[in-house]
Amino acid sequence: MNEKYKDLFTPHTLPNGVELKNRLIMAPMTHYSSNADGTVTDAEIKYYSRRSSGVSMVITACTHVTPNGQGFHGQFAAYSDEFIPSMKRVATAIKEQGAKAILQIYHGGKMSPPELVPNGEIVSASDVPAVHNGVEGKIPKPLTEAEAYEIIEAYGEATRRAIEAGYDGVEIHGANGYLIQQFFSGHSNKREDRFGGSLEKRMAFPLAVVDKVKSVVEKYGDASFIIGHRFSPEEPEENGITMADTLALVDVLADKGLDYLHVSLMEFFSTAKRGVEDLSKTRIEYLLEKINGRVPLIGVGSIYSAEDARRAFATGIPLLALGRELIIDPDWVQKVADGKEDEIVTEIDKEKQEELVVPDTLWKIILNAPGWFPGV
Repeated sequence: MNEKYKDLFTPHTLPNGVELKNRLIMAPMTHYSSNADGTVTDAEIKYYSRRSSGVSMVITACTHVTPNGQGFHGQFAAYSDEFIPSMKRVATAIKEQGAKAILQIYHGGKMSPPELVPNGEIVSASDVPAVHNGVEGKIPKPLTEAEAYEIIEAYGEATRRAIEAGYDGVEIHGANGYLIQQFFSGHSNKREDRFGGSLEKRMAFPLAVVDKVKSVVEKYGDASFIIGHRFSPEEPEENGITMADTLALVDVLADKGLDYLHVSLMEFFSTAKRGVEDLSKTRIEYLLEKINGRVPLIGVGSIYSAEDARRAFATGIPLLALGRELIIDPDWVQKVADGKEDEIVTEIDKEKQEELVVPDTLWKIILNAPGWFPGV
């Protein structure tokens, strides 16, 4: 191994005492490859198995906690006990390769396509529609307080199923515009009850989900079960989440007894856009300052080469997630470990779907989304 990358391979102990074998994690990525009934396919099992031997932890694609929370076609489900055997297949495939298996749990809210939810009725914090490629979606039905509590309970039940299915932990998906973020956002949350209004009240739903998941782990799991939380730092819309809003939320989350926080970024070194004085500082810098060592932060975003990873790790961030790069080159981690970082592939090879073990639907989407992956 090249000496300058050795720090990426030092173990890291999470707050609950679980040791990760290195600082490299597979980021959660939607793969559109599950069966229509919400069970997993052989293709996605092979996909996970191919990418789980080098990283210390694999965070799965998001799985919905209620029938009306499905946000994508080809997504595996966690809203009923009948899915536990299916969920277990993914956990087993990951753990057999030596990585910790983390189930990402979520609800799509207004981002859910109407054709995927019962009666086509999408829900959200308020009646503010999602915008897809400049086009407004269907107006969502605002959740009643009782319905909001039912979804909070559903996060807990999905966590129980994750424990029964053999996962090492769960990641609460509060990022990328889905329901938890919809409650936190001043743009999409116009409520006047306990779940809306001030910044603190808009935190109520996200924090209630955290508390529910923690209580379920205390009841059904043990201290080794990992709980993480993912968030997006800013929104572009008027009254949307600012960097200042996120720092306030992170300040609270850092004291909630979680095992990690995970920022969702397309570019690791991206700078803050609004809400803070110094817009030349990166979002990662702001987050690390606010967290101040209270909980590990996972950074992510366009880390393709070993040098990209070294530069990111030099910021002081304890953990790095690789997303698109592990699709492009599933052997990325092993190549760096073996001193073969010069052999890392950083652009998708359009002729190597089979060798890369990428399911058909995901492969087609990659090839038809210019700019998403290098080389396309």
